[in-house]
Amino acid sequence: MRLMRFGERLGKKTPCVMDEDGNARDVSSIVDDFGPKTLSPELINTLQAVDLSTLPIFDTSEKRIAPPTAQPLNIWCVGLNYSDHAAEAGMDIPKEPILFNKSTATYCGPMDDIFYSSKMTKLDWEVELGIVIGKTTLDITADEAMDHIAGFVVVNDVSERAWQIERGGQWVKGKSFPNFCPTGPLLVTPDSIDDVQSLTMSLDVNGERMQSGNTNKMIFDVKTIVSYMSEFCQLEAGDLICTGTPPGVGMGKKPPKYLKIGDVVNLEIQNLGSQRQKVVAYKKEAL
Repeated sequence: MRLMRFGERLGKKTPCVMDEDGNARDVSSIVDDFGPKTLSPELINTLQAVDLSTLPIFDTSEKRIAPPTAQPLNIWCVGLNYSDHAAEAGMDIPKEPILFNKSTATYCGPMDDIFYSSKMTKLDWEVELGIVIGKTTLDITADEAMDHIAGFVVVNDVSERAWQIERGGQWVKGKSFPNFCPTGPLLVTPDSIDDVQSLTMSLDVNGERMQSGNTNKMIFDVKTIVSYMSEFCQLEAGDLICTGTPPGVGMGKKPPKYLKIGDVVNLEIQNLGSQRQKVVAYKKEAL
C-alpha cells in the first residue's frame, strides 16, 4: 500500500491511498490524517481492507505534495552506514551504528525548496532510505522489527558540512536548518516491497548524476537499526529514521562540490518515488 498527503505547509492535509491505476483515493472519511496520533497497525489493516474504488478520487493537479505523514515527534539518523560511503570518506566501518538527530523543524515535502542561508558555505546532499515507525517500540529483537515499521520513504538528508564538521560538538547543528529533510512522496508499507535491502538509489544535481547506490550496501540493515535503537530509546509512531547514504556526496568529490542558489536536486529510490528540490536564498518570511 502507498500512502500520500496533499496540502499547503500550514493548512489542512488530505490523506490518500494510491490505487492500482495511480489515482489518489481520499481516505479522510476513515482517518483525519496520517501521523504520530493516528499511525498504528490497526489503521494500516483498516486501510488495506477498504475497497478503494468506493472512495473519491482526489484531484492532485496543482496541489502541493506534503510529506506522507505529519511532522514526527523525532527524526533519528544513522551515520556512515554504507560500506562504499565509508570508504569514500576515508573512515573505518563502524562497529555499531552511529546515531544522531535532526530537528523536526527540518521536515518538509519532497518538492519543497532547500533553503540556503547567507552563513552557509558547504551545503550538501544525501539520498537516504527512511524508516517510519508504526507503533511504540522499545527493546525489541531484529526479528520483531518489521512488525513495528509503518513503511519506507525517500529522504534527502541535506547537510551543511561546515557547521557539521568545522564548528565542533555534535553533527546535529549541520543537519537541522529548516527544510533539511525533504521526505516522500510516498509512504510504502513493508508488504508492498519485495526486498527493502535491494533497492536502487540515485541523486542528480542539475541533471548530473552524483549518487548511485543500493540498500544492499548498508552496513546495518533495517531490522538491525530498529532493534539497536530500541535498546537505548523508545521509538514512537510516526518517528522517522534516516538510514545513511551511498557514495557521491559533495564532500566526497575531488575537489569537493557543494550546492549553490539555483541548483536543482533530483533523487529517487526504487519503488518509493522521486523528489525534486530547488536551492533558494533563505528569507524569514518563507517559514
